[in-house]
Amino acid sequence: MVARALRILLPPALITAMLALSGLVADRIYNGNLFTVLIAGAAAGSVLISLAMTRLRAWAVAPLSMLGLAGYLTFALHLSAQRAGITGDLPTIARESLGDGIPRLLAVLVPVEPQPDTIAVPVIATWLAGLMAMELTTRARRTLVGLTPPVLLFTGALWLVGPAAPRTPWPALAFAALAVAALAFTGRVRTPDTGIDPATRKALRLRAALAGGTGFAVILALVAGAAPPVAQQVTAAPFDPRSLIDPPDLDALDENPLIRLSGWALQPQEKLLDADIAADARIRLAVLSDYDGVTWKVGATYRPAGRSLPRPPGESAGKAVQQRLTVAGLTGKLLPAAATPSHVDGVRVAYDQSTGTMLRPEGLTTGMTYTVTSLHNEPDVNLLPVADVPSGAAMARYIALGPNVPDSISRLAQRLGADNGAPYQRALAIEQFLAEHYKLDPQAPSGHAYPNLNFFLFGPAGTGAGKGTSEQFAASFAVLARLLNLPSRVVVGFTARAGRHPVTAGDALAWPEVYFTDLGWVPFHPLPDPNTETKPLEDEFKPQPETSQPPPSEEPIPTLAPTADASSAAGAASATADGGANVALVAGAGGGGLAVLLLAGFVVFVLLARAALRRRRLDEGSPDSRIEGAWLEVGDALRLAGRPAPEHLSAAEVAAHAAEAAAPVRGRHEVRLAAPTLDELAVAVNQTVFGPGTAGDTEAEAARSRALAYIDELKARRSWWRRLLWTLHPGPLRWRR
Repeated sequence: MVARALRILLPPALITAMLALSGLVADRIYNGNLFTVLIAGAAAGSVLISLAMTRLRAWAVAPLSMLGLAGYLTFALHLSAQRAGITGDLPTIARESLGDGIPRLLAVLVPVEPQPDTIAVPVIATWLAGLMAMELTTRARRTLVGLTPPVLLFTGALWLVGPAAPRTPWPALAFAALAVAALAFTGRVRTPDTGIDPATRKALRLRAALAGGTGFAVILALVAGAAPPVAQQVTAAPFDPRSLIDPPDLDALDENPLIRLSGWALQPQEKLLDADIAADARIRLAVLSDYDGVTWKVGATYRPAGRSLPRPPGESAGKAVQQRLTVAGLTGKLLPAAATPSHVDGVRVAYDQSTGTMLRPEGLTTGMTYTVTSLHNEPDVNLLPVADVPSGAAMARYIALGPNVPDSISRLAQRLGADNGAPYQRALAIEQFLAEHYKLDPQAPSGHAYPNLNFFLFGPAGTGAGKGTSEQFAASFAVLARLLNLPSRVVVGFTARAGRHPVTAGDALAWPEVYFTDLGWVPFHPLPDPNTETKPLEDEFKPQPETSQPPPSEEPIPTLAPTADASSAAGAASATADGGANVALVAGAGGGGLAVLLLAGFVVFVLLARAALRRRRLDEGSPDSRIEGAWLEVGDALRLAGRPAPEHLSAAEVAAHAAEAAAPVRGRHEVRLAAPTLDELAVAVNQTVFGPGTAGDTEAEAARSRALAYIDELKARRSWWRRLLWTLHPGPLRWRR
């Protein structure tokens, strides 16, 4: 009786253990133990239903098992949604989980939160594997074939984990042991002791021995042949399935929120958030790591995440700071939080582990409330003076700059770093220089391309130079730091006071950060203190004008003896000086002076008219008209460069044509790289055509900066006489468009 019970119950128990072991392997990338419990329940439920219906016909088992799957899946979705704090009706949760289950499972950030859309597919796969294994093993009595579904499930669990968890050999060994036990138990065939003559019995034993020996030899050969390539694959890094799914895309304003600061500065009373925070802190909105000479960009990879968020690499755990935030007027997808978020409740987020910033793929909505627990880490000030900065491929993006850095900015960085050898001292020198020599002006226009920064740092007095928002201060600091080999980035966020207070547009701020070895990212504050006078820019920091002197003469200038003709001319000149006017000389001088006056008037008219035209295009009118004006300026520049764009081209094709017109060229002393691209300007132009009224001041300012940066670079590639003709050409005043 006991033997018969074991013969009935042992195979289902082994299959259940194999399926549960697959869930235990996948649970290494999940947070908590809920996933393992749900997978074990799915394995047990599927096997028990098949075992209970062994006496039924085969065609009836699958429909009844599917009913059991539906009930268990409903329970699993409800439990995981309740644990994850996800609200909503169960049918909607089930529809979204089943529709987005596979992409969500492959795109989610590790550690994975056991949520409905991250447990639905594994539960279904486990249930189906148990059903097929039981039907093939118990009903069809094909154990070897019946173990195929659990093996595939175990392989899928290993593939899902990939390189996200350390390798542990014991689950594979335990799984193999369970499989061998199932084969050994069900593979025993008892033959009757009577009814077979000795010769036949001896022949059967010999045949079985030969078959066993042959099978053993084949297994040894397979192991010997497959061991080397399998071993090579084991030493290599496992494939990461999360690379198959593209992360969420960012909007233009989210890709470069730095350009939003000037617009916020003009409306400082606009409420963006309601913050209830335990202590004074800076709330981060975005971290901008990449700079191409025109714009700073986020350059982050946001992946769906659960409530628990991993720390960015290189950052240590700090003091927990809790904040409760409610969205008011803030738009976009980026989700603000104090650095560095470790836990979030009330909203489903995508997370970039390299920067520790969050994003809501559906976008922010007014009234949305969420709670964040952040780990605030204060660097040890005693270690900063002796701290070093790392190098290598990991820091390459934080040192890289766009091509054609202005010489004046490069010379400024060299002078600031000349007397400061330690990295922290170089960063302090940049911070102090900017805070002492420049003014904070909320009315300053947006822009952080090379021309904007060059004007901010070295522009003539009385023209708005030397004044900027935190955008120019942070961008200038980061560029100067990278020129001194300091890994730097720009952060955009808000200042928040302890307690419950509104966060307004006037609290928006940008600040730079520098990475130090073993200390992580350290923020700096290059803004001037309120009510302090700025120092004039010393001559040593000003760009030096290029001067040229005539070569010295090696031979004395010969002195000629006066001739008769010269004496006559001298006499005529003397007579003229005595009062006898030379009529021809007076007439010639009068005509030449009139021609000079006319030419000077024409030059002044062209310069003033073209300056007024550019001002009307770029600084006046609605955002749509200013974007169109920036596009017209680019078109005029291409015509002045001798590379006009054909009229039939679209905006994107004109941008490609402009890139060809400013292709890299090699001069006598340097290589000029490609000018800034106009792809984003072309997108803005299309937006004004197909979506009029949707562009704002930030898009218009960005279009202005991109157009001027491209025009300046295109003009700089021309010879001196072509640049002179470019400046004085009256064509833009009369060209039809």
